[in-house]
Amino acid sequence: MAYDASTLPDVSGLTVGIIGGTGDQGRGLAYRFARAGQTVRIGSRSAERAAQSAEEIAAMPGVPAGGTVTGASNDEVARTSDVVIIAVPWDGHAEIVAALAEPLAGKIVVDCVNPLGFDKQGPYALDVPEGSAVQQAAGLLPDSRVCAAFNHVSAPLLADPAIDRIDLDVLICTEDRELVGVVAALAAQIPGMRGIYAGRLRNAHQIEAFTANLIAINKRYKAHAGIRVTDL
Repeated sequence: MAYDASTLPDVSGLTVGIIGGTGDQGRGLAYRFARAGQTVRIGSRSAERAAQSAEEIAAMPGVPAGGTVTGASNDEVARTSDVVIIAVPWDGHAEIVAALAEPLAGKIVVDCVNPLGFDKQGPYALDVPEGSAVQQAAGLLPDSRVCAAFNHVSAPLLADPAIDRIDLDVLICTEDRELVGVVAALAAQIPGMRGIYAGRLRNAHQIEAFTANLIAINKRYKAHAGIRVTDL
C-alpha cells in the first residue's frame, strides 16, 4: 500500500501541546506547527519561561497573525491539549513524564526523546531498562495513547524561517494503529514531511539509537541529515 496523504485525517482543529517546548527541539516543532496554523501550547516547568517562548514563536516569520501560541506549566499544557509531544532531555524524562500521568490520561502522547550519551568518541545510544524512551513513557502513562515519532528531525532546520520544506520521513512506532494516521497527519502539516508506520513500540529502540548515527553524519558532512524511506 503506497503512502497517500489524501487519506489522512483532518487534524487542523487539534491543540498540540509540547512538554519541553522551551528546548531546541520543542521550540522548533512548536514553530512549525504554529506556522501551519495549528493551535500550539508550550509547556515548561516554569510557566513564565513558557509564556516568553510562546510570545517569541508567535512573532516569528510565517506564523499567521492572530494565530494561537500560548505558554503555561507542563501540567496545564497536558490538561488542555489534545496531542502532547514529549521533547524533554533524557535525564529528566522519567520524572517529568511520571508527574504528568494524571493530566495525560486519555490523551495522545508522542515521545520524541532519544536516550543518548556523549564522550570523546562522540554520541552513542544508552541502555534503557524498559527498552526505549517511548516504552518507558508507555509504562508510566498506562491511561494514555502513546507513540514514538519526530525522533530524527533536525532542530536547526525546524527553527530556520528561511526553510519552507523539510524533506524527510517521520518514523512512527505504536501499539495503537489509529494513532499512525493522526501523527502522520500532524507530520504532513510541515511541508515535505511524511509520517510512516515503523512497527510496534518494541521497535523504537533502534530508531532512537539511530539518532547517534545521524549526529555523526551531520558532524562529518556539516549537514542536517534525516531519513527518507524509499518505494512508498
